[in-house]
Amino acid sequence: MFDLEGELKKLPDKPGVYIMHDKTDTIIYVGKAVSLKNRVRQYFRSSTNHTAKIKMMVSNIAYFEYIITDSELEALVLECNLIKEHRPKYNTMLKDDKTYPFIKVTTHEAFPRVQFTRNLKHKTGKYFGPYTSASSVKDTIELLCKLYKIRTCNRQLPKDTGKERPCLNYHIGQCSAPCQGYVSEEEYRSAVNSVIDFLNGAYTPVLNKLTKQMQEAAGQMQYEEAAKYRDLIESVKQVAQKQKITADDGTDRDVIACASDGTDAVVQIFFIREGKLLGRDHFHMSVAEGDTKPEIISQFMKQYYGGTPYIPNVIMLQHDIEDSEIIADWLTSIKKRKVSIITPKKGDKEKLVELAYKNAQMVLTKDTEKIKREQQRTTGAMEEIAGWLNLKAIRRAEAFDISNTNGIESVGSMVVFEDGKPKKNDYRKFKIKTVKGPDDYKSMKEVLTRRFKRAIEGSAGFDVYPDLIMMDGGRGQVNIALEVLDELNLKIPVCGMVKDDRHNTRGLYFNNVEIPIDTRSEGFKLITRIQDEAHRFAIEYHRSLRGKAQVNSVLDGIEGIGPARRKALMKHFLDIEKIRQASVDELMKVDKITQAVAENIYTYFH
Repeated sequence: MFDLEGELKKLPDKPGVYIMHDKTDTIIYVGKAVSLKNRVRQYFRSSTNHTAKIKMMVSNIAYFEYIITDSELEALVLECNLIKEHRPKYNTMLKDDKTYPFIKVTTHEAFPRVQFTRNLKHKTGKYFGPYTSASSVKDTIELLCKLYKIRTCNRQLPKDTGKERPCLNYHIGQCSAPCQGYVSEEEYRSAVNSVIDFLNGAYTPVLNKLTKQMQEAAGQMQYEEAAKYRDLIESVKQVAQKQKITADDGTDRDVIACASDGTDAVVQIFFIREGKLLGRDHFHMSVAEGDTKPEIISQFMKQYYGGTPYIPNVIMLQHDIEDSEIIADWLTSIKKRKVSIITPKKGDKEKLVELAYKNAQMVLTKDTEKIKREQQRTTGAMEEIAGWLNLKAIRRAEAFDISNTNGIESVGSMVVFEDGKPKKNDYRKFKIKTVKGPDDYKSMKEVLTRRFKRAIEGSAGFDVYPDLIMMDGGRGQVNIALEVLDELNLKIPVCGMVKDDRHNTRGLYFNNVEIPIDTRSEGFKLITRIQDEAHRFAIEYHRSLRGKAQVNSVLDGIEGIGPARRKALMKHFLDIEKIRQASVDELMKVDKITQAVAENIYTYFH
């Protein structure tokens, strides 16, 4: 039994990370503190004016643990890692993590290359980006390599010069072949500098050249060729469009602002590189009542910069955040150069932050209804089903089905839905081992017994229990499941997905009662999706086994024929009919076929 008061007294006055667990051992919150003693105690003081979110979280805490660190910076890094790994319920979470593409010029090489990358490594070249369109980046790299005859190979030059013949790109005029010494290092470097100029903003010469080529192709009625140039122009414009000049000092900056309605939040980020607005993007955050914009921005920064490959020199925020200094120190340690976090109060920089906020507000307004519809379809539908069954909550539901053809190749399926969405990594399939003939009840008993015995044993992939078991069928299937659970001393709610005479979902069978449900509701639609998915998964597995059985059945019925001899026979004769017509002597010419086996084959077919 966890002694709360006793454990609170043991808390050290040191920096570290605290981890809150609920009664199921699930991590529900992770936080950092300069003083674990002071910070954790605050949660359990009745006099403290907590937000609704904190009150709800505290009511669900069964116990806590903590990890001591040497500094607040170490605590911040550990907090970020633990949040990313466990995604606790009461932490403000980034919903859609993204890694952006960059263009890399390997300037550290004697003969540099132009590459696509999502990872930045210091002192390995010059990077441009981030960009929001990966396809446009790839198209632009391909174009630049063609225009300036930049090599695309991985040869180590000049070390490998002359060792191999030039590649196809040289022969079609798209590479200057530095691998053969056909171009000097100075000439090649000049071409690379032109590429760098383009990526720095000198787009006009390239765009003019492409436009001229497009017009010439169109004038010669080569419309497909003209269309290719048109598409290239669009790709270049996406990557290198005229950008709004935002600063005259050329400093790389990220501009971050947040819009929130108390339930949902959107964080907008502008990417400013070398004084130009290169792109922007937005991120949805899951928030709780009482989360302020500074708190949301702080959590966003920890999660976003913990995964992004590039950190700018300056980050401009809409609001001051409490831990800006420690986050700046953390980012500085990653970048190996000083990173500043500022909140502009006036001038052009403040206007830019305001622009980011307006964009965030627009996205939030536009997407709120979409998000709500998705929630109604998933978590909302789960809540509806829980309400019909009078259950407290359902997060994970497992559905089971049986498939066979007259008892042949009987299989069972288990599909998993979490928060109203299929979790395909947790799907499991079972080949029925103990049941002969078409007995769905006994087959289902075998499947359920195997599934939950493995759970009890702690087998990987089976160690998570569902909040609800959903059977494809009514009373009979439900009773089978309850019988298995009773034998294994498990308490898990079980319902049946009942179908009508037309094989359409009709309702739920639970606690010996069929519950009619609104066929227009999201809960009903989710039940139908679960039922269809369990059936599909079982059918696919059954068909795959039946197909294999049909392929192998003819030869597998012969004594002495296993996989190796079957393969040898098919390789030699190519089809079954020729094997059927072969004599004993002809069969013995096949590798691994003895006289006895050849006679068995001949006797089988004759």
